[in-house]
Amino acid sequence: MLDDQQIDDTPEEGDYELDRQTFGPVRDALVAEDALALQTLLDPLHAADIADLVEQLPEDERDTFVRLYGTEFDGEVLSELDEGLREDVVGAMEPAVLAEAVRDLETDDVVDLIEDLDDPQTKAVLDALDDDDRVVVEQSLTYPEESAGRLMQRELVVAPDHWNVGQTIDFLRSQDDLPEQFYHVILVDPRMRPTGYVTLGRLMGSARDIALTAITEDSFRIIPVLQDEGEVAYAFNQYHLISAPVVDADERLVGVITIDDAMAILDEEHEEDILRLAGVGEESSLSDKVVETTKRRFPWLAVNLVTSILASLVIAQFDAVIAQFVALAVLMPIVASMGGNAGTQSLTVAVRAIATKDLTSANLWRVIWREAAVGLVNGIIFAVVMGIVGVIWFGTPLLGVVIGVAMVVNLVIAGLAGVIIPVVLDRLDIDPALASGAFVTTVTDVVGFFAFLGLAAVLLT
Repeated sequence: MLDDQQIDDTPEEGDYELDRQTFGPVRDALVAEDALALQTLLDPLHAADIADLVEQLPEDERDTFVRLYGTEFDGEVLSELDEGLREDVVGAMEPAVLAEAVRDLETDDVVDLIEDLDDPQTKAVLDALDDDDRVVVEQSLTYPEESAGRLMQRELVVAPDHWNVGQTIDFLRSQDDLPEQFYHVILVDPRMRPTGYVTLGRLMGSARDIALTAITEDSFRIIPVLQDEGEVAYAFNQYHLISAPVVDADERLVGVITIDDAMAILDEEHEEDILRLAGVGEESSLSDKVVETTKRRFPWLAVNLVTSILASLVIAQFDAVIAQFVALAVLMPIVASMGGNAGTQSLTVAVRAIATKDLTSANLWRVIWREAAVGLVNGIIFAVVMGIVGVIWFGTPLLGVVIGVAMVVNLVIAGLAGVIIPVVLDRLDIDPALASGAFVTTVTDVVGFFAFLGLAAVLLT
């Protein structure tokens, strides 16, 4: 049993320190199967911190955690869990515990929770909901994945657009089932089409006889229910939205999307881009099993093998030159590495700009020439450096010229390839984050080796 000092002495410097101080005692409580100590340790924690703890536990201790935590299990913890782990945790929960956990979740969180679960688990979650909430969730699940319909929540506050401030405040005070958190009162016409919204601050700060239409926000924007969630997140970030009404094909109000969900999607988009650029799959996480991780990484390692063979074939064409000048074998990796790094830099900037819609047809050529110019300037600087190194190291001035010129050529090509390749892939409806890396690496390796060894064959033999 843990003493009170151990439980209560929780530092306040930040979540990382809190997590580090709590993880050990939590594991002690699990080993001792002390449910009371576990609940006492977890009570002060945010749901996101509890989810982090669960993700760090070994599989056997995770099952013990679920069993000991019992009916105290908060549905928000399930929402915060990594998607790959959530299914295992839900599968370990008793039906009654699961029902209690999801009962207080907002409908959008329930949809996010169950859309990746298998059919028996989905049924268990739906059975745990009240009839009204179940109907709402099932309706949301009829919309396409990664659409605004899946992202929106049905808990919202509306008022006729002909009301004034006093009528609205009286209406809000008379309601017993307002959402726990909301940012706007959405104004609707008689056909339930949103016409504007009013912030709670403006509402509470205005006189009772002021018409709602006189204090609406300029930021008002409508989200179509079938709009891609990536486009939704972009709109929130671009126009600094706090919430936005969602409408159906007839422009009638069907839900609302709030900034926390939009920013979560934006964060997921950024994370997916990073993982795709590395070729490890868009859903990779530390909780994935060995087989799953191997399956995701194998295809891109295979692609890398093919591109490496192509580069090797280029080298093979100059085997006689390499045999005559061993220094070429020493310096070849430098040219390829510099080109690869320069290409990755340009590629990362271009892929991110495409995702944020900053790279368009209007500025494409300017960006291409900028990257080429950057490659040229950096190439000249490093050409001088490596030319001097080549002369000092091997005592052959022409060798310094060869590696210097090859460096310039490869860095310019790397800059061009890093922009042009993702743009072309995007125009072909191929995800540039997923496929660009292999192509850019191939170009920089092939061009780098060919320029270096080709110049060597001309100037040194």
